[in-house]
Amino acid sequence: MKGVAVLLGQMSGRTAAVRMIDGALDDLFIDPPESAGPAPETLFRGTVGRPVKGLGGVFVDLPGGASGFLRQVKGLRPGQPILVQVSSHAEPGKAVPLTTRLLLKGRYAIITPDAPGLNIARGIQAPETRQTLQTLAARAMAGAQPDLGLILRSAAEDAETADVSAEIAELRTLSEAILADVDGPPALLLAPPDAHHLAWREWAQPAPDTMAEGPDALARHGADEAITALLHPEVPLPGGAGMVIEPTRALIAVDINTGHDTSPAAGLKANIAAARELPRQLRLRGLGGQVTVDFAPMPRRDRQVLEQSLRAAFRRSAAETSLAGWTPLGHYELQRRRDRLPLATSLAPQGD
Repeated sequence: MKGVAVLLGQMSGRTAAVRMIDGALDDLFIDPPESAGPAPETLFRGTVGRPVKGLGGVFVDLPGGASGFLRQVKGLRPGQPILVQVSSHAEPGKAVPLTTRLLLKGRYAIITPDAPGLNIARGIQAPETRQTLQTLAARAMAGAQPDLGLILRSAAEDAETADVSAEIAELRTLSEAILADVDGPPALLLAPPDAHHLAWREWAQPAPDTMAEGPDALARHGADEAITALLHPEVPLPGGAGMVIEPTRALIAVDINTGHDTSPAAGLKANIAAARELPRQLRLRGLGGQVTVDFAPMPRRDRQVLEQSLRAAFRRSAAETSLAGWTPLGHYELQRRRDRLPLATSLAPQGD
């Protein structure tokens, strides 16, 4: 199936959204189980708890007796009410990661409390378009609280002016209401978007050629089979090579092999193919943290070529990624922000 297809349905009894490009799985969102705790973007009013000197932060009391951790101490005192947002899913047995850098996201715009300024997405390059959007942003934010900032997203480039202005007004009103609600006991102020809303918000570009919704939408387009394949560690690569991705408690281990190809160039070919595929596999599998890659054997002189492929591949990745480089034992290490739950957790049966 050629083109972009967005499929809205369910998997494992949870709301799910899938984007297929030319018949291949490109991205997916699945609502997390309740046992996973608060999802990223959840916004709370919390109460500052005790500082933890060794970790450089404080615990924050959240609604329902839950606890979060904020890597900030300066200017905070125990018992102080504070607005915080969940920055990533909590690791098992750990407090919910929090931030005071609030973001209220829409399809076309992002409001940034305490980060004033009007900014246009770098992906919008035409000078005339940037100037038009800059003027629109200035008008839409006229009279706003001085500490409110605005970012216009790439999707604003092709949107109707009225739609962009309306969304900015809605986000601005919501932001101002939240900022005025800082006093009081711990409370949920803004719930996270579900998978279908995330799909509408994040998949504006490229525009879908096909939309399908319903209980069997994923199965009819083969998406459920593609997602199930992600639960297995093996990833086939061109030319018979392969990649194995295995999460452990401490890190994500990735092993590359050349398969039956024993030619002198086999190692470099397999490694470049793996480098191009790795960002997609980590995103779809919901894997982050420390990643250690055991590339197939190749001459040391080829490392520079491989590093160029890695940088190019991860440059297109939305998740913040730090490429640390080679270890003394010849492995390659990188650090990827945990922006999603592991897929295996998202697909676990209800109650697990």
